[in-house]
Amino acid sequence: MVGPTPGRPQSGSDAELIAHAREVLNANWLGHATSPSAQLYPHQWSWDSAFVAIGYAHYDERRARAELESLFAAQWANGLLPHIVFVNDAHPYFPGPEVWLTEGSPSAPRHPKTSGIVQPPVHATAVWHVYRHSSDRDQAAEFLATMLPRLTAWHDYLYRERTRDGGPLVEIWHPWESGMDNSPLWDGILARISPDPTTTYQRTDLLVAEPAERPTDAEYDRYIHLVKLFRDCGYDGQLIRELTPFAVRDVLFNALLVQANRDLASIARAVDSPDARYLEWAEATAHAIESELRHDDVGYLDLDVVTGEPIATPVWARFSPLFAGVPEPDRAAKLIEQLRAAMVTVDGLGAAVPSLSPDDPHFDPTLYWRGPVWINANWLIHHGLRRYGYTSEADELRTTMIELARRGGFSEHYHPMTGRGHGGAEFAWSAALVLDLLDED
Repeated sequence: MVGPTPGRPQSGSDAELIAHAREVLNANWLGHATSPSAQLYPHQWSWDSAFVAIGYAHYDERRARAELESLFAAQWANGLLPHIVFVNDAHPYFPGPEVWLTEGSPSAPRHPKTSGIVQPPVHATAVWHVYRHSSDRDQAAEFLATMLPRLTAWHDYLYRERTRDGGPLVEIWHPWESGMDNSPLWDGILARISPDPTTTYQRTDLLVAEPAERPTDAEYDRYIHLVKLFRDCGYDGQLIRELTPFAVRDVLFNALLVQANRDLASIARAVDSPDARYLEWAEATAHAIESELRHDDVGYLDLDVVTGEPIATPVWARFSPLFAGVPEPDRAAKLIEQLRAAMVTVDGLGAAVPSLSPDDPHFDPTLYWRGPVWINANWLIHHGLRRYGYTSEADELRTTMIELARRGGFSEHYHPMTGRGHGGAEFAWSAALVLDLLDED
């Protein structure tokens, strides 16, 4: 078994940390886009690219634009933005194009090959960030004009294909679509699935990462069961909606969509286009999050569409509506009190929000989305705190994230008590978002 190469431990000045972050992004650069981690995730991932573009915007606006333009070049004709865009001659990866077989959908591109599912919609937020940090205003304006119809098609797909009963909350149909693959949020739903016992495959992630830090084979069996279902449906949204055992109105996905709609409205105004449609989307989804997903005693909870029951698992994402300004100030204040109680103290560094509460019986400090601290999660919560004026709490999260990277390198995720890096090494969005924090206004 080959384990991940540890990230280069850091000490010293912010200038040295910035230099290391740029080295990480350069090492993961594919020539047109950035892989999250060269061996573990050797292709282009959707929400990773959005976060990476946010980092590039601070020093290489050409690459920031290329990152997003290359992702949207693989957008499906129906507006779906795939969660993986496959790169020829990259390291082996499972599941690859031969598993997804997206050519079964008339909407999928024939080249490049892609997966057939989505990831959280942070892309309009990234596009607006790149624009605001651009020095070449002509190129930036052209970039916005190019991206506006693509982003509109992406959001239109979500509201057209991923909602039911006329409601404004979109659904995810696979754990991977949440971005939090093995979160205990999904345990109950996955337990309802009986995968085909004759299905065999070779996981490549276990060849380059520590197996104890990765999803189990039992979870992968169910991930692949869902992929096969979607493939057998020809990626037809109506069929999948009727047949999928996994349908969730996810707090994080919808909260990010609210903010993305607001940023899409800003993009529209910047290019002298109407913004009303995007603002209506934002307000309708924000209202539905409040009315359907908010639970005063615990924050916000995902809804299992199949059973109609909330998923009462104490994950970090229950605080993500702060990022989009969803709760009114009095409700936000109560949520932030709950957030304070959910924080952990990383040894010698400060407060951070773990992916799962240490009080939960499924907590594991090194197991992917079942306990570790993630830079992107804390970055989102940091911005939510700033939005509501909780600057001291926001500053503490910012300091902790920077010091995690300084101490242990740009890891995929970190032990919530010791701060040691785990998962994929030299991880792109960790580097990119620390760059953003170091250059924060």
